[in-house]
Amino acid sequence: MSTREFAAAAVDSETEWSPGKSLVAKIIAGRSYVVTPQLVSAIAVGLDLPREIVAAAAHLQTIGYTAKELTTGAPATLLRTIGSEGSGDAKSRAVAERWDAEA
Repeated sequence: MSTREFAAAAVDSETEWSPGKSLVAKIIAGRSYVVTPQLVSAIAVGLDLPREIVAAAAHLQTIGYTAKELTTGAPATLLRTIGSEGSGDAKSRAVAERWDAEA
């Protein structure tokens, strides 16, 4: 999935907002961007993940968690979902692997 394809697929269902491909590229590159509720919702749709999991990922990236916080609840579910413990769905892994290769 290219950044353009992801941007087209990632649409916040409440506002119909979607990130542009340049914003998606900024996120992949680790450059500065503003996390908004619409962005979290759009990314959740684009990755076919529950919104609370994407919100936990945004929190993890933006604010950070302690090691203890990563053992239960949404943060732990996030880590399992993206594959750090060997699970995760194929679509999420494929997108993450492609973006990692492009970075």
